[in-house]
Amino acid sequence: MTPEIVLGLFGEAFWLIVLLVTVIIVPSLLIGLVVSTFQAATQINEQTLSFLPRLLMTILVIMWAGPWILNQLMEHFTSLVKNIPYLIG
Repeated sequence: MTPEIVLGLFGEAFWLIVLLVTVIIVPSLLIGLVVSTFQAATQINEQTLSFLPRLLMTILVIMWAGPWILNQLMEHFTSLVKNIPYLIG
């Protein structure tokens, strides 16, 4: 296994993880921004007011995108397993 192959595999896995985390985190960040704007406008400084909507949004996104995330991970794993003979040498 050459260093180029290892770096290529690492790069693919890294970008897959970045994509999957982005799908989960971005909606939560947007909800957090909306809630923070509301808190700044009304001068309400309650921590649970910003935590609960972000938590609910994260759970909803995981429920909605869960099958797609699992499919992406399974495709990557299947590709790795199928290519073991070619990767080893």
